[in-house]
Amino acid sequence: MNQPPTLQILQAGPAELDAVLRVQRQAFEREDEALLVAALLVDPTAQPSLSLLACSADRPIGHVLCTHVTLAGAPRAVTAAILAPLAVVPASQGQGVGRILIAHSASLLAARGVQLLFVLGDPSYYTRHGFEPAIPHGLIAPYPILPEAAWMVRALEPGVLGQAKGTVVCATALNKPEYWRE
Repeated sequence: MNQPPTLQILQAGPAELDAVLRVQRQAFEREDEALLVAALLVDPTAQPSLSLLACSADRPIGHVLCTHVTLAGAPRAVTAAILAPLAVVPASQGQGVGRILIAHSASLLAARGVQLLFVLGDPSYYTRHGFEPAIPHGLIAPYPILPEAAWMVRALEPGVLGQAKGTVVCATALNKPEYWRE
């Protein structure tokens, strides 16, 4: 796996919105994810959020957005987020950009006190980055997921898995059945 020589990760704000949306459009070759990101960034129920932009040679090549979620029915309060979506432009895929964005976001979220990070995605990819199936831990997605293994969690604090259980309640902009298919 090659890594871009000058990869820089920056916290994206309003000034980087056009670059963020451009990366999402290029990565997915459609508008859906860009529209979701734009909606989540202004959705008060998604806050606090973390938006990271990866640049190589001053060119935006990757983006990840993590937004606030809660656990309904949890026996104790747990601070959690969901990683959605992760995007890398086609020309930069396979170079470790996604891995770096996941690691950097997990580190920043942990420093903020976030205990669990959820994702809906390809288990063969995300399990290589510290995620594991969430349902066996009693952590249920907002909608039924097929295959169930695509609904995953990563503990950002030791000992929290097994202690936290419940159904994830995500931001209003993400709480639509069409976003919960793998």
